Amino acid sequence: MPRKHKHERDEDDQLHVAETVAYEDALGEEQDIDSLEPVDELIEAQRARRAMMTRDFEHGEKSHEAGTRDVELYIRTYNTLLRSSGEVSLKALVQAHYNIDSSLHPDARSPYPDMSAFIYSVLRLPDSILHCHLVLLGQSEEVFLQHGFPVDSWQAVTASARRRKWFYDGKETLAVYVASVSDTDDIVPILVAFQIEWNKMYYLIQKDPTTLQLLETRMDRQSPVFAEISKVLRERLHIAPDDWQRLELIWGDHLWENLLTIGRQRKSFSLRMLGGSHVGYVRATHKWWVPVKSLLDTLGLQDRPVYFVSSNTHSIINLVSGTILNREADLVDFALNGKDPYLKEECLKLQEGRVPGNWQNFLYFAARQWNTPAGREFARSRIQEEQERGIWRVNARYGLEIDAQIFELSKLVQIEVDPRCRMPHMTSLARSQALILNIDYPLGMAAYRMMREIMENMDKIRGIYILGKAATLNGSIGDVMVSNVVLDEHSQNTYWLDNCFTAQDVQPYLIYGSVLDNQKAVSAKGTYLQNRQYLDFYYQANYTVVEMESGPYLNAVYEDQYLTRYPIGENINFARLPYELGILHYGSDTPYTRGKNLGAGSLSYFGMDSTYASTIAIMRRIFENEIALNYQPSQPLTTESEEQAAESKAV
Repeated sequence: MPRKHKHERDEDDQLHVAETVAYEDALGEEQDIDSLEPVDELIEAQRARRAMMTRDFEHGEKSHEAGTRDVELYIRTYNTLLRSSGEVSLKALVQAHYNIDSSLHPDARSPYPDMSAFIYSVLRLPDSILHCHLVLLGQSEEVFLQHGFPVDSWQAVTASARRRKWFYDGKETLAVYVASVSDTDDIVPILVAFQIEWNKMYYLIQKDPTTLQLLETRMDRQSPVFAEISKVLRERLHIAPDDWQRLELIWGDHLWENLLTIGRQRKSFSLRMLGGSHVGYVRATHKWWVPVKSLLDTLGLQDRPVYFVSSNTHSIINLVSGTILNREADLVDFALNGKDPYLKEECLKLQEGRVPGNWQNFLYFAARQWNTPAGREFARSRIQEEQERGIWRVNARYGLEIDAQIFELSKLVQIEVDPRCRMPHMTSLARSQALILNIDYPLGMAAYRMMREIMENMDKIRGIYILGKAATLNGSIGDVMVSNVVLDEHSQNTYWLDNCFTAQDVQPYLIYGSVLDNQKAVSAKGTYLQNRQYLDFYYQANYTVVEMESGPYLNAVYEDQYLTRYPIGENINFARLPYELGILHYGSDTPYTRGKNLGAGSLSYFGMDSTYASTIAIMRRIFENEIALNYQPSQPLTTESEEQAAESKAV
């Protein structure tokens, strides 16, 4: 990174002193914030927010315009800054970030940490972000190499809650692939929020010199003294006990070390976009498709009918492969005798009927933690077992961190399919020529690029099924929403759908939540790019589902049906399409409930309930369609139990 001139360092030092004084004044224990002198915009903003009552939404549209204007200004600000060929300081975006009043960052202006926003950001950034000051954005490896950044030799790093390719040079620089404009809309606000919250904690640690000394202390974590010091640190940083526990869960033994890193230096990120272009996004998507096409050609499957699913890479494969259910005894032994007391407790509760959870879901959850010799042996043999059942994986190799899976329906072993997906006449699937192409759901506009690429190369599509996470404005975390109207913020198009799913398709398989059908969804530009005015405007128009992928997918569907590129600002009727269309979302955030997002908590085992209930509905729909196409009425009718007995005998 270029060295700063002396006058630039002096300006930074002056800014640092001014901010420190402001924070120290704001944090005065004996003073009420309303009695403070207006030393900076932070304090004035805090006063204004405390004095502000609930907005009058009688003229909701006007309020929405004000809210979206701030968001659009924020987006334009960082997009224009990133046009620069040099590095851009994130300090230029802090005020714009404050102005949007993000629903995910409600306490951005507060002098105390907004731990919900901080944890949300930490989960979506690699751990090496703690040591970095420069973040590079590029669309391909070639772009980085052309600008002199050999990312092919850097360390590949990941974030726990966001699939994206990151590379760390081992010093102070991170490089990240961006697959669409939605990646920029995601990365930039996350970095700004992370920097804001980092600097709050920096000032709090610096406020008392003994805080750094406590963080430098080395002692046994089991010691009572350790617990007391942790309590002192937590109170000085104004972190609630449950948030402190979440940080301990995320950072583990590195918690004190990471806080010490925060306390020693203010964070001031610089960003640089390398060669971003519209064509670059198209080129990156095509490179993602090449290995998928190569596998289809190698297997001779390129002209088969296809059911396209956008979901995840674990639920479908678990439901239809049988590889986990076949190891039930080993997984039960692992759960009961392993090191995780939570697994043991849940296993006993289910076995004794004390909780209403699903047994198969529990086995799938336990398999994710099966890090024993038996579990590692299972991981080595699993790929071959899946391929014997016509299941093929295509792991992401290039800029798009999106894995793909191909399922040959005719090769599935029906008796090994999850019992909830079985139905009469499944033996007729052996005559099916159809495939399932499942991809890890992409972020925002990447969905449009990928759907376009798939449709250009596969013209026998029988169904499109979209499963993803969403914020719910009228439900709870874990609920499943079924929408028949989607408003896309990118194109401002409103799509009216004949969604093939209803509540009855999902509810029988959902234990802990509710299914809300006949909903209206809005595809937003980014998670941080939403505020109360934004949400209230859409809620008044009965839009209750806020997600990111459906609108871009439907823009691609439009181009598959019409002669022109998707329009702008139109109402489009998709009631009659040549293939089936289904959209399901499960609630991961409740923006109207303060702090209730996946940064504040985790769906854990119970979160699998809504994921698997939705996936079962999709798989049953595909099976029903293929059975209807391949069942031969001349065959004698059999019951489901008779079919299963015959299949078991054949196996």
